[in-house]
Amino acid sequence: MTEPHTNELSIPELSLVALVGPSGSGKSTFARQHFSAYEVISSDVCRGLVSDDENDQSVTSDAFDVLGFIAGKRLARGRLTVVDATNVQRDARRSLVQLAKDRDVLPVAIVLDLPESVCVARNAERPDRDFGARVVKRQAEQLRRSIRGLQREGFRQVHVLSSVEEVEAATIVRERLRNDLRDEHGPFDVIGDVHGCRSELETLLGKLDYALVRDDAGRAVDLTHPAGRRPVFVGDLVDRGPDSPGVLRLVMGAVKAGHALCVPGNHEAKLVRALDGRKVTASHGLAETLDQLSREDDAFVAEVREFCYGLVSHLVLDDGRLVVAHAGLKEAYHGRASGRVRSFALYGDTTGETDEFGLPVRLPWADDYRGSAMVLYGHVPTPQVEWINGTMCLDTGCVFGGELTALRYPEKEVVAVPAERVWHEPSKPFTTGPAAREPDQLSVDDVLGKRVVETSQHGRVTIGEENAAGALEVMSRFALHPRWVPYLPPTMAPVATSARPDLLEHPDEAFSAFASQGVTRVVCEEKHMGSRAVVLVCRDADVAASRFGATGGETGAVHTRTGRTFFERDLTEELLGRVRAAVDAAGLWDELGTGWLLLDAELLPWSAKAGELLRDQYASVGASARSSLAAAADGLQAAADRGVDVTDLLGRTRARATDADLFVDAYRRYCWPVDGLDGVQLAPFQVLATQGRTYAEREHAWHLDVADRLVAADPSTFRTTRRLFVDTADAASLAEGVAWWEQLTAGGGEGMVVKPATNLTRGKKGLVQPGLKVRGREYLRIIYGPDYTEAQHLARLRDRNLGRKRSLALREYALGLEALERLARDEPLWRVHEAVFAVLALESEPVDPRL
Repeated sequence: MTEPHTNELSIPELSLVALVGPSGSGKSTFARQHFSAYEVISSDVCRGLVSDDENDQSVTSDAFDVLGFIAGKRLARGRLTVVDATNVQRDARRSLVQLAKDRDVLPVAIVLDLPESVCVARNAERPDRDFGARVVKRQAEQLRRSIRGLQREGFRQVHVLSSVEEVEAATIVRERLRNDLRDEHGPFDVIGDVHGCRSELETLLGKLDYALVRDDAGRAVDLTHPAGRRPVFVGDLVDRGPDSPGVLRLVMGAVKAGHALCVPGNHEAKLVRALDGRKVTASHGLAETLDQLSREDDAFVAEVREFCYGLVSHLVLDDGRLVVAHAGLKEAYHGRASGRVRSFALYGDTTGETDEFGLPVRLPWADDYRGSAMVLYGHVPTPQVEWINGTMCLDTGCVFGGELTALRYPEKEVVAVPAERVWHEPSKPFTTGPAAREPDQLSVDDVLGKRVVETSQHGRVTIGEENAAGALEVMSRFALHPRWVPYLPPTMAPVATSARPDLLEHPDEAFSAFASQGVTRVVCEEKHMGSRAVVLVCRDADVAASRFGATGGETGAVHTRTGRTFFERDLTEELLGRVRAAVDAAGLWDELGTGWLLLDAELLPWSAKAGELLRDQYASVGASARSSLAAAADGLQAAADRGVDVTDLLGRTRARATDADLFVDAYRRYCWPVDGLDGVQLAPFQVLATQGRTYAEREHAWHLDVADRLVAADPSTFRTTRRLFVDTADAASLAEGVAWWEQLTAGGGEGMVVKPATNLTRGKKGLVQPGLKVRGREYLRIIYGPDYTEAQHLARLRDRNLGRKRSLALREYALGLEALERLARDEPLWRVHEAVFAVLALESEPVDPRL
């Protein structure tokens, strides 16, 4: 509508704003004063972008192509967009209205209808405007001819400023769309289609602990909850059932009091048309509702009409994490406003055809839903509720003799009451329908191509197309089923290179790195020379089947950093049995309130997984070096005995032989024979997740205490992770940490990992590295080669580019946390797998594998 002028110009927060006015009317100045630089797209700037001249009118068509493209991208991302152009011609405005329609946002016009004389005078003062007054006059005439028809052209709001004073006094007020209730955080109870079943609704509300407020006639007119919960109704309150007025009276009263929320259903939309006297077919229960309302007074019927008419198509709640719409809503429509959005919210994704029962054919939009928000809806009755990609239909056909169902949010607990009887025979048996989507069903489209994964701890993480292709090869050929791989550990950043002449790594650099981030307390954990292992163990086969979709009696998995199983199924189940027994003996099932447990651990010995690597790479190098260097030393010694001066060469050869012996000793320390599981141990160091919970914010001391309890329960299966806490601001504590590392590495131990004691930590520069590995001098021979300690090699190796490795470690850490959070929230498998797959994809980035 055309707004009468006030100082305040209201515009929707998400809209396309067209500034309309002749050249010289001050549109660009107005835009700079009221909108940010990125919100404004200027046609003049777009001319400059394509021609290097903002006044080159010959490139206007190309310039507006650029303008439309940029505006479309902004609107698609939910950003307010202001178009600074004359927009006095209808064709120019038509394209903007269409652009807003295509992006499901509201078009708004702000018209600067200033006197021609003002515009001409302003242009005369600008050296870049060399056109005469005739151009301004023509533009002003075009504006005058169209100004009254802007609303008919499709602009939802039109603000007209007719003088310099009005322009200078104007202020912009951004109003949230009515569907934007992101600041409402619940808790909520979302209730499916009621269809006039007032008695069942009252029973369900009682089961949900609501207290009903009744009027003098005993009719329910409001409700309250002792914990402040609120019901959210998904629409279709009316038709088919015995008491549509009673349902409306209760819901309208609760909504008016602020104790409930409601979206419209297609039956409310049809009821409004009927009450307005429009021609409708009184089918599907409308005739019964109209008959019931005929026994109510006119004031109540008028109130019903206004209530149903005023309901907004859908609601976006809890910071965008919850969306409620009658027939559901695909992600592109969340928080948008258009006829297309409203139609989808009311009727779903329909084909325009009807089935053999005379009902609309609807496309299964939820099967392809990939949004992060939970979507709750009704509309199409189902015999029982089920999660499909983070969406749930709550219409369980109460009026047809089924149940009236609610979902408690955020608990995700389903509460239902049975229908008191069959109130209406359905046209189509609601127990039939398309086959349910398999809960583990994944799509290659979820992971292929360039991907951007949103993480709660580190923002957006981008996965390159080539990385995704490589990860798909590994995951599809070698990894376990994704249901058993809900987490992949991140790579670990090495400590900064030490300046000490004989060392590459030393604890001092780790301690100072954390101190610089404001971390004053760290934990040093013994680094076992094993293989990183993720252990997923369920309390029993029933939990494995119900939570993870196990089909063959499996009760969990033990897998590597790339998702491969360590052992074949029988051995895996035997190991899981030992883990399960230890968890039970430690009392962790009940203490953590869970039926499953996810652990981060090391599996020892290293040779249990790396046997082929040891044989083909390390052992062959060691054997050939020792034999060839020994023979060379003998030959050189014989030459020396004959009087040949080979002193330097003989010394170097003997030193290399010693290095070869040290190399063999280094890797042999981490190998011992195993028979089945005999000799195999797990060294857990962190509880990753349990049912409904993650533990990244628990201090490492808590995690290690849990690990110690497992060791105490079964010391033959579990190994302790030794640890030392260090104060980075205390010189004595730092010295103790260095001495402990020297003790660990003196006998050839791998070293230690230094972590913030508080675990998940944000420092002065953002997310802090979860750990820095500090490896021992002798262990690094395995990584860098037998003679890496020679001065010339150490000098070369000090030039290690650690930046990419550190960045990779943080990104993988954030993705791992995201996967765990999604797992604990019982999000669909594809959502968990998206973050897990991204970790594997990042592993193919070009980073020195020795770091």
